[in-house]
Amino acid sequence: MLAVVTDSTCDLHPATARALGLHIVPLQVVLGERTFLDWQDIDPDAVYDHQRQGGRVTTQPAAQEAFEAVYRQLLATHDAVLSLHLSGQLSATAEHARQAARALNAEDRVRVVDSGLASIALAEAAIAAREAVQAGGDLQAALAAAQATGRDLLVEFTVPTLEYLRRGGRLSRTQELLGNMLGVRPILGFQDGRLQAVRRVRAASAARDILARLEERFGRDPVAVTIGHAGRDPGRIAELKAAIDASRLKVVRGRLQLLGPVIGAHVGPGTYGLLARRVEA
Repeated sequence: MLAVVTDSTCDLHPATARALGLHIVPLQVVLGERTFLDWQDIDPDAVYDHQRQGGRVTTQPAAQEAFEAVYRQLLATHDAVLSLHLSGQLSATAEHARQAARALNAEDRVRVVDSGLASIALAEAAIAAREAVQAGGDLQAALAAAQATGRDLLVEFTVPTLEYLRRGGRLSRTQELLGNMLGVRPILGFQDGRLQAVRRVRAASAARDILARLEERFGRDPVAVTIGHAGRDPGRIAELKAAIDASRLKVVRGRLQLLGPVIGAHVGPGTYGLLARRVEA
């Protein structure tokens, strides 16, 4: 039997992860003097409310000890563990997972993988691995499914305000002011494990621009589409769903995810992303 472990930056709600058969190791969110376990001790909207009030939010990687506890428990009932994590360019979480496997002398049974992804993209890879296990696949089959999904998917994000990227050190104050003056926003995508600006567009056309890239990539192939949104905003989410319905994408499956506390701490409320990947019709 094979267990699939990932971390909380996959942004799957804990109940959803359990239903999927995924095991989640949480990162940590720090608000002022208080530290919370991502998704477990704190709701995403609490982070966004804190940010809107001018509060500082920082994050810490999942602890080695947390991985040791999860691996020890799973190895008592499973033959092996595939542990799939957010990009090592963004966090030391994957390295802490490797250290935990070494500390338990379990490197032959625990395969730790740096996905090069985060958030809804990491969720897609983890779900693909779990589906491979449910289909009877072994560790290599699950790993191949996760890696193939990571290569095939396309995900891009954008932000309604530049304030939180500037607060997090990703933009200078001058870049923030200039972007606001011109009414432009970055489109963010994963490149070499980093979330970087791949282009800049007018704020009002950002969703349409992302959808155009998805259409260009996938054409009329059947796709699964995921909306990731930072905060509960029914109006904005309805607009994004309507834009997807009006696009040329052949959507056969869809999912909505809230971006979690750790991811939200770095991008701020109102950030959203659209992801598509090929699936069988």
